Amino acid sequence: MEHLIPSRLRNTFNDLGLLILRLWFGGAMLFAHGMPKLQTFSEKANLFPDPLGLGSQLSLVLAIGAEVGCALLLMLGLATRLVSVPLVFTMAVAAFVVHGDDPFSKQEFALMYGFAYLGLFFTGPGRFSLDQLISRKKGARHS
Repeated sequence: MEHLIPSRLRNTFNDLGLLILRLWFGGAMLFAHGMPKLQTFSEKANLFPDPLGLGSQLSLVLAIGAEVGCALLLMLGLATRLVSVPLVFTMAVAAFVVHGDDPFSKQEFALMYGFAYLGLFFTGPGRFSLDQLISRKKGARHS
């Protein structure tokens, strides 16, 4: 079946798929997990879990940085591979440290996100991204 789809259309489908993944996994992280932490920062600063021994406040700042800052950049497709790293790390800490003693059903959510970010690390953002737009402009400038 794959051979029936012209390569240009197949590439467009792949790029649209990457855009959907970036928007969903970036947006869900940003709005469902990161923004509530940011909005209640002062209330959570001294109570936030400190799984790595960095202190509750710094742990919260790092979580917000990944879940808000990196997720927003991921949605935009800006520095996609770079911002995927802290997202993968944050989800690994959530799955294996914070929920390390919990049943798999508690780890599953963080692992699902983590593997999506890992996949985006390897694939990159696709054509519909700021990374690609910047790359094209740099290429045109150096031509």
